Amino acid sequence: MITGVCLGNVAIDCKDARKLQDFYAELLGWEKCEKYDCPAVSSQSGIVLLFMQADDFDYIRPVWPEQPGKQQKQMHFDFQVDELLTAVKQAEAIGAVKAESQYGGGDWVTMFDPEGHPFCLCAK
Repeated sequence: MITGVCLGNVAIDCKDARKLQDFYAELLGWEKCEKYDCPAVSSQSGIVLLFMQADDFDYIRPVWPEQPGKQQKQMHFDFQVDELLTAVKQAEAIGAVKAESQYGGGDWVTMFDPEGHPFCLCAK
């Protein structure tokens, strides 16, 4: 282990960094901030989501479920929620889209943020 190492930020590539900052600030209730000249949101515990605007490359939305030859997701978030169906409705109200394919039964619902990144809302 590297002495003193800890998770600093999670950087998310996107086409519209301000839009994604607004979405995650509303979804998570985290504070909007700027870090490294990029829009970000920060939790009270110090977790930072940093939104990296694709100005020097073409941002391609991931496809989920994965399909051969298409842009694959690289990662996704699982957010724990108290009331799953209520959380889904609240996420949709701020711009999330429920994925057509679902595999979580009553345990989780897969959603897409406004830039197409998949995330799951999971029952605690």
